[in-house]
Amino acid sequence: MPFSRGAGAGLAGKARKPVEEQPPETIAAAMEQFLSRYPNAAVLEEGRIAFDMRAAKYRLALEHGRCTLQIWSEEANLVRRVISVEARGAVLRVHVLRFGQTRPQILELVADRDRRTPSTREATRVKYLRVLDRVLTRAFPQWKVEGLRTAMDLEKSFGPAYARGTLVQGQHAWAVVGVNPEEAQATIDGILTIGILWLEHCRTSGDGRRVWQGLKLVVPRGSGVLTAARMCWLNQRAAQWELWELDPQTENLEQREPADTGNITTRLIHAPDQFAVRERFAMAETRVLSLVPEQARSQVEVIVSSGAEVAFLLHGLEFARIRAGYAGNSFNAQEEISFGAGANETVLSADNEEALRELVARLFERRHVGGDKRDALYRMQSERWLESVLRRDLEPLDAHLDPKHVYTQVPAFVAGDRGMLDLLGVLRDGRLAVIELKADEDLHLALQGLDYWIRVRWHHLHSDAGVGNGYGTGELQRAGYFNGLVLSQLPPKLYLVAPALRVHPATEVILRYLSPAVDWELIGLDERWRQKLKAVWRKRSTDGPSSLAEAPNGF
Repeated sequence: MPFSRGAGAGLAGKARKPVEEQPPETIAAAMEQFLSRYPNAAVLEEGRIAFDMRAAKYRLALEHGRCTLQIWSEEANLVRRVISVEARGAVLRVHVLRFGQTRPQILELVADRDRRTPSTREATRVKYLRVLDRVLTRAFPQWKVEGLRTAMDLEKSFGPAYARGTLVQGQHAWAVVGVNPEEAQATIDGILTIGILWLEHCRTSGDGRRVWQGLKLVVPRGSGVLTAARMCWLNQRAAQWELWELDPQTENLEQREPADTGNITTRLIHAPDQFAVRERFAMAETRVLSLVPEQARSQVEVIVSSGAEVAFLLHGLEFARIRAGYAGNSFNAQEEISFGAGANETVLSADNEEALRELVARLFERRHVGGDKRDALYRMQSERWLESVLRRDLEPLDAHLDPKHVYTQVPAFVAGDRGMLDLLGVLRDGRLAVIELKADEDLHLALQGLDYWIRVRWHHLHSDAGVGNGYGTGELQRAGYFNGLVLSQLPPKLYLVAPALRVHPATEVILRYLSPAVDWELIGLDERWRQKLKAVWRKRSTDGPSSLAEAPNGF
């Protein structure tokens, strides 16, 4: 049966010997036990941290005799079939298969996300500075490397994980930012945000004599796919943008074209038939709601997660779920109702029904609009609470958004391990709307929103009548989204939404460097959004493209 709780990053390598497949129940028990024992665990993939389990969530689904692992966070999403696990002290080696592949890989669950000591981290970063200086000097002999450093400057959002400096030739200069291969993948993926801010700082803090041509980013070899995709949608008139990949062993520096986005052809998860699933689970749904205080039942959101699962949420917090499965080793279908999450997830039975009823009542007493702001249940998953508010009422964002067609947490990018889209909607004229939410300050809001915009645009563009011809049914509709609507051939509109005092100051700087082809709107909400949703200010891009065919660098 599936489990769900906070989860973290990942590291994967190819398995070197044949792996004997274990029973899915054995796998699930071992992983759940490890994650319960080590709440600060991390998932490593190819030697790099993919998820910090303190911030991410996971689900183990046991269906059709297989164990499927899904891990997701605000930055990434991963889905793998697990075939075996192997405990080695404070490390759990997890043998997995990507969908459609037959060669196993290895994820490692480690007890702590950073097994390096602070002194080791510092030594690695200092060593990288020397390597980067040497590599840049050799690769750009006509330019002088100046001011490489990793000193922290929190006022300007510069952390020690990134090496920053400049390349100078007379009055001309480039801003340079690099990141070493020992950093987490999420840190590596954040380099473009830091790079844009560094370029802006260089341009605004000088005496005006230097001409800043653009930005050069240096990432570890093989880790630039996401950055390349993002770079493709930067304003080419605002600056020159270059992405370089560095092999730490050979110190070979190779330029990667921004248009080289790798396997962007990610597959969509088909939208479940909402009516059919609700009808199938009608009796189980009635039983779940019977445990909720009668006066509070109208507050419960019932979300169809898949064709085999329904979730029950209170202000965005999932407190119960129904899953379809099979009884034992037979093919007899059965439904399972569970409450809670992770190690505290409890399957409903006649013996514990009253105890669960009391637990649910306490949840509803503490998590409500007028609740105690100091209460952990009130503060928990505030972003999901904001999402639930918008699912019920999109009009404060834009009166032209169609409230009848809103999809939440769309897992559209599984093959590429990207995160789940907060909200996907459509304007009344048929134009798609990508809505990225943050309840707290986030430096990377702009580019995370851009990630989802890129992929939604790509899936909409690829139609059954051909790519970019403006006719036919796009992949979104073939996957069951927006049935019965005629979707516009304009690219999606990007909405970035956060409480007004929680919008990071860097967000507007990043947005100014986006391509005019990206039509965005930044919306600051009243801080009392739990009581009443209200936009207190808006900032918009000044230009918009006329069709999907208008894309930079042939993307």
